[in-house]
Amino acid sequence: MSNERAKILIVDDDTMNRVVLSDLLCDEYDIIEAKDGDEALEILEKQAKEITLVLLDMIMPGRDGLEVLKIMNEKGWIKGTPVVMISAETATPQVEKAFSLGVTDFIYRPFDQMVVQTRVRNTIKLYVKQMQLSELVTDKIYERTRNSDMLISILSHIVEFRNGESGQHVLHIRKITDLLLRALLKRTQEYNIPEEDIGTIATASSMHDIGKITIPDEILNKPGKLTKEEFEIMKQHSMNGAKMLDTIQYFKNEPLMKYAYDICRWHHERWDGRGYPDGLKGNEIPISAQVVSIADVYDALTSERCYKKAFPHEKALEMIRNNECGVFNPLLLECLSDVADQLPNEINDSRTSQLSDADFSKIARSIFESSDDSSDNIIYEQYLIERKKSQFFSSLQKGISFEYTYEPSVLKLNARSARALSFPRTMVEPENNSNFWNIFGRDNWDEFVKLLHDSQLNNDSFTFNSEMMVKGEKRPCKIRVQQSWNRRDPENPELICVYGNVEFF
Repeated sequence: MSNERAKILIVDDDTMNRVVLSDLLCDEYDIIEAKDGDEALEILEKQAKEITLVLLDMIMPGRDGLEVLKIMNEKGWIKGTPVVMISAETATPQVEKAFSLGVTDFIYRPFDQMVVQTRVRNTIKLYVKQMQLSELVTDKIYERTRNSDMLISILSHIVEFRNGESGQHVLHIRKITDLLLRALLKRTQEYNIPEEDIGTIATASSMHDIGKITIPDEILNKPGKLTKEEFEIMKQHSMNGAKMLDTIQYFKNEPLMKYAYDICRWHHERWDGRGYPDGLKGNEIPISAQVVSIADVYDALTSERCYKKAFPHEKALEMIRNNECGVFNPLLLECLSDVADQLPNEINDSRTSQLSDADFSKIARSIFESSDDSSDNIIYEQYLIERKKSQFFSSLQKGISFEYTYEPSVLKLNARSARALSFPRTMVEPENNSNFWNIFGRDNWDEFVKLLHDSQLNNDSFTFNSEMMVKGEKRPCKIRVQQSWNRRDPENPELICVYGNVEFF
């Protein structure tokens, strides 16, 4: 409890009873009095959150104690304010009724000073302990959820960056999955999805493509159509992702992991049985995987990819309804129509987690960093880099985005940027490629390298003006750069990579 005195509301139609109770308790507590049930409810309406305990007479003219208790339950006040019932009545049915309505204890008349003071004091202490325990459990659940949610998002972002995306696909899938599930629950209870599981399934959807970590870059980012052999390798990502999740024994029985496994393994199955990896048909496919499947297809159609431009919203809906992208559960197609008007606004809402860098670092370090295992430190550093990269690219609205690593020397562009420059998306040792110099220019490159070498560790980001050749035309531009350092050895920090954006004037 804080230093403020607890407030006790005494409700009794007998003035003398109120005076006696007030005299017994006023040295320790602030007292509020009500002469009947109606006045008590008026006080609770205004001050329920401030009142620590209610001493409530059972038998009163007009609205009696049991009726007050019923209303306290209806209003939810009983959850935050313990009630001790005052009574000369010892009849078992009345006592049982009072306890069923949430009464914590009874004080019988005539009053005994020690009994009154002890029971009030113990009730308040018990209530405080219960509230502290409730807050602790709530904090633990929140922290656990936040940690899980954050780490899933980071790991998913790593997959998306490997796949040449900005990480928005993961956020889109979660939002669309949430909308579709809520629409489904409005239409039917057939699938026995508790409403409280919607958030869990939406979070689990973030891991739908986690198996793509195992797919080679040259297949994952191939701009043209995959060969039959390449497609067979690509299809392995669903089973590989499920196997990865299945090896995490510690969390195996958590609902989140069960949903994530189903989604990973079966989100490429199709209603007509022509999907993969297991050829499931109809409702043999878990409903969570069915919903994520539609969400995945819709976002793929409406987003730019290395092999295609984005389709408009209405065109994407038409293609899905016409089974041009596979066959889906007819009920889910109706749900898609239910939320169609919401989809553009939802996926264009670019708000992301407000978790601070300090919180992120603290949580990631506590989970991944260990003084006994250097591999944990490497994972921790990699997660920090991906965090910075995600924030950097998500802040960009236009221009050409790139990533450059030093050892080995590799330049990576996203699909849109590669097309704009007529460049391959990945270029190993770009310094030795004549096409690179034709666009960037050696003078510009030397200036860029000098800026990197002259920059200080406490100045990871900087902006400078330069010129670039684009389709035969020299154009002025602004180059914004963010650096990532390996600081595990403070005496010899190592510059790992830079990622940046080129914006033309």
